[in-house]
Amino acid sequence: MRRAAIALVLPFALAACHKEAKVRQISVEKAWVRLSAVPGRPAAAYFTIKGGSIPDTLVQVSANPVATIELHEGGKMDGMMTMKPIASVPIPADTTVRFEPGGNHAMLFGVDPKVQPGVKLALSFKFATLRTFVVAAPVVGAADPAPEGSGAN
Repeated sequence: MRRAAIALVLPFALAACHKEAKVRQISVEKAWVRLSAVPGRPAAAYFTIKGGSIPDTLVQVSANPVATIELHEGGKMDGMMTMKPIASVPIPADTTVRFEPGGNHAMLFGVDPKVQPGVKLALSFKFATLRTFVVAAPVVGAADPAPEGSGAN
């Protein structure tokens, strides 16, 4: 009888002690776009990706009034700024990956002339897990300061 009572109570006791792990989702924050000083030249987009509980990979950024957006790896070599296109960017679990001036960024080619400072451009971020986020990114002119709260100030 005592064994039967323990057998009945034990699963409930174990369930009460077991805390469910909270799954954190990946997120895209602080997105903004800087237009080029020369009309017709590419603009640049900057943003922060906060990794969730599982790793993921950024595979594409797009926007409706932009012909093409390429992910670029930026850096310095021999004192000169460099950049090269990259196909994707791994986002390890529980990390923050920043796309910022002087570092990784997205290049926006063929930006519609209607995209002017002061508007917000809807950037769509696609990940390898097929998650997609649309983020409203403030647009600034070439000589304008970065938007407040962008992390680039």
